[in-house]
Amino acid sequence: MLCVYVCFTFLDTSSKYLVLAGVSALIVAWARFTVHVLLVGVFLRGWREPARFRANNLPAHILRGCMLFGSTMFNILALKTLQLAETTSIYFFGPMVITALAGPLLGEWAGWRRWLAILTGFVGVLIITRPGVGVFGIGHLFALCSMLSNSFYVIMTRRMSSTETSESLILFSALAPSVLLAPMLALAPTLPHGGFQWFVVLMLGVFGAGGHYLLVRAYRLATTTQLAPFPYSQMVWMIISGWLIFHQFPDRWTLLGAAIIVASGLYIIHREHRLRVRNSASLDTEAEALAKKL
Repeated sequence: MLCVYVCFTFLDTSSKYLVLAGVSALIVAWARFTVHVLLVGVFLRGWREPARFRANNLPAHILRGCMLFGSTMFNILALKTLQLAETTSIYFFGPMVITALAGPLLGEWAGWRRWLAILTGFVGVLIITRPGVGVFGIGHLFALCSMLSNSFYVIMTRRMSSTETSESLILFSALAPSVLLAPMLALAPTLPHGGFQWFVVLMLGVFGAGGHYLLVRAYRLATTTQLAPFPYSQMVWMIISGWLIFHQFPDRWTLLGAAIIVASGLYIIHREHRLRVRNSASLDTEAEALAKKL
């Protein structure tokens, strides 16, 4: 999981470098997804067992791919004006939005403690964006849209995981946006210049596909609860990358807001773990009582 978020940090750093160099955000997003698709096909050897990639609900796959495209595109646009640490801090509010949306969309309702953590995390977002004091800008709006798109992407992934194969979820999440974006490439105003920029463009897909592959491997080796805190390690890599590559270091308000969001997110993880343990113990007790009656 640590390597996963190093890959995702490289992905965001490369995207920021390219858009600051003048490369069209459409080109950056399309390359990220297209190379991802090619690498997934090669590493998972799709030609041997194509049935693993069969889509049972193609419209849902396309919609889910559009959610991931929206998350990626808005994030790239946000990186043009915001620091890496700022976009990541706002992105970390996503798990709290997912917890809130899981009630009406999945029937997984949060209790008052988790709602309090969600509201606390929102305070952290307000500290980072500081609307009304001349700080909130278009970059913050793009970052919020990216976070919301990713939240719906995760919700759809949860709903589809019971009926779709993991291979199809990995493939179509990148295939749908790469196909839908292809006709729009003619509108891209600027292409990469020079061999190094083209190399960075190709590496976008490597970092994206590599991160998702390692993510799948991680979930095969450990439980969701064990892995839940690790995404917050990305904040460290983002701060280091922003400082080394772009000579940017987050101000005290961004660090304070990020700390509040991370603390709120970790509390929600802790609370959900406690509830799962309690429900498991309750089921075991009921099973034991039933066994005694039988």
